[in-house]
Amino acid sequence: MNYFEYMANPHRHCAIVAHRGNWNNAPENSLLSIRRAIEAGNDVVEIDVRRTADGEFVLLHDDTLERMTGLGGEPEQMTLTELTSLALRNRDGGPDNPLTDEKLPSLQDVFELTRDKIFIHLDIKHRCVIPEVLAFAKKMGVDRQVDFWADLKSGADLEWIRQNIVAHDVPFIARTHLEDEDWRKQIKLVFELKPLICEASFRDLSQVDAIQQRFHDAGITLWVNTLDSVASPGFTDSAALKDPDAIWGQLIRAGVSSIQTDEMAALRSYLKRNHPEGARKSAPPSERVAI
Repeated sequence: MNYFEYMANPHRHCAIVAHRGNWNNAPENSLLSIRRAIEAGNDVVEIDVRRTADGEFVLLHDDTLERMTGLGGEPEQMTLTELTSLALRNRDGGPDNPLTDEKLPSLQDVFELTRDKIFIHLDIKHRCVIPEVLAFAKKMGVDRQVDFWADLKSGADLEWIRQNIVAHDVPFIARTHLEDEDWRKQIKLVFELKPLICEASFRDLSQVDAIQQRFHDAGITLWVNTLDSVASPGFTDSAALKDPDAIWGQLIRAGVSSIQTDEMAALRSYLKRNHPEGARKSAPPSERVAI
């Protein structure tokens, strides 16, 4: 099954997206964290991708190497060989976590490890690099196993995405910001593009609940992050650990069928206990938002 088929399957459970792999037991964005995310049975693994000085690709979230390696410098200014020789600090790095035997991985090594084992959410840190990574994924034959992500906030964004991503028939996630004043304009752009997935942030969950049927009818999967650092107000992993039904349960009932989290095991346990259906319920006509 490819990414398109998986996301479109109305009978699947809510997808668990492992943020930077399973980094509670390994360095984030490392081969070990990804391997453990696979072994744990997650559906998608999120990784951060940067371009090296010699045109290759490595996994790293930050603009500098300090947090994860303890060294200065920017990955874009170093070669693949230099970068993949660097040892990674454990977990989420920083001076309190020791260096490990894990090295900073290349994207090629990640694609080889994950081939036919798990879907990949590519957070490519500079949008201009997306076409190069897309071409690389096609070259390696994994372009139906990965997704590409970008903000969709303007007509210029729409045209760039059409030309550089959608035209290549690969899975795409459009990010829309329902907390912005122009959120209705952003929603119109989403329905004009009709991406495979829409990642939504919001100021109030009722915004998502009110438009969920339109997304369902258009075949667009709704995706939400509950990561503490970027979650919509109140809908955090920390809150979900205290009351999973009030956070993850509410999201699923509002039509969300993909959740990116740092608490994969807790989300998996919640889904197993409650057996929520992936299908989105229809919102009453009086609650639907006119776009």
